[in-house]
Amino acid sequence: MMSQVTSSKESLHQALQNRIIPNQEYLLQGSIIESAVDHLLHRLRGLCDNVETSPETFHDLEVCMSMRQQNAQVPINLRVRRALDRDMPFQLRYIGHPEIDRSRPTLVRSSLDVGCTSTVLEFLTELGCRLEYEYISQGYMFRKGRMKITVAKIFKIIPGKPHDSEPVCQSYLVELSVVAPNGQDSIGDEMRAFAEQLKPLVQLEKIDYKRLG
Repeated sequence: MMSQVTSSKESLHQALQNRIIPNQEYLLQGSIIESAVDHLLHRLRGLCDNVETSPETFHDLEVCMSMRQQNAQVPINLRVRRALDRDMPFQLRYIGHPEIDRSRPTLVRSSLDVGCTSTVLEFLTELGCRLEYEYISQGYMFRKGRMKITVAKIFKIIPGKPHDSEPVCQSYLVELSVVAPNGQDSIGDEMRAFAEQLKPLVQLEKIDYKRLG
């Protein structure tokens, strides 16, 4: 058994070294008022793949948890997402802290996704993770090559009423992202070029979370 574990670790290390595993997320974000969303969806239908079909919809609950480590200033952030409108595996996601590099055209951060069972929240709680916040995301998803574009309304869950929610605001969150192996920085230029085609409906930017507090 120990040899199998060692072999798995070596395989993972080799995959990371050879840049096989997609473990970097390139991200641009923006928002659009609700009254203009239909215009944005129309433009995305014309720009993205599979224009003949309707965009994929989603209605997900996302639970954000953190784990603090000894001798570490910042906690580990984990997210668990589950679909509310279909029978799908839970999705566990690790998101690292954004890299500080103003020369990059997009925000870049470590990201790893894995499908898991419905007991994942109990498992993370046993590990010592604590709930930070949770919200519901409902909207549309488009694809353009390896790029993913989501247009989503964010809802907060009313305390004491887990089945009730209300919109955080009257705007939609728009995200353009690509998850790829290390070293593929040309992706950022592709994303910027695509984002230019969505102006002036939505301005997608590299958000500096530290400045937001």
